[in-house]
Amino acid sequence: MSSHAIEISLLGRTYSIACPQGQEEALQHVAQNLEQQLSSLKNRTNNLSREEIAIMAALNIGYELLEEQQKNQDYIKQMDDKIGLLQSTLENALVERSTKDD
Repeated sequence: MSSHAIEISLLGRTYSIACPQGQEEALQHVAQNLEQQLSSLKNRTNNLSREEIAIMAALNIGYELLEEQQKNQDYIKQMDDKIGLLQSTLENALVERSTKDD
């Protein structure tokens, strides 16, 4: 898959970022979300450097990702439990039916 550079702006600086073809809109969306986080942090903490703001944003985004991964794992476990219950119910129904047929 070929890629080309697109430009994004973060905290007033423009960056040229390599992007796989067809993924431009996704990268622009991510960049807009990141810009919002960076701007919010900058407005709340005027004394932080760009590097410190970027680190804080990375930590916030990492935490949000961790929370979503945990939610996903919890959902997978719930679905596994429900599938197990359904399998057990079906097996019991089949056993019951086969004993009635005998």
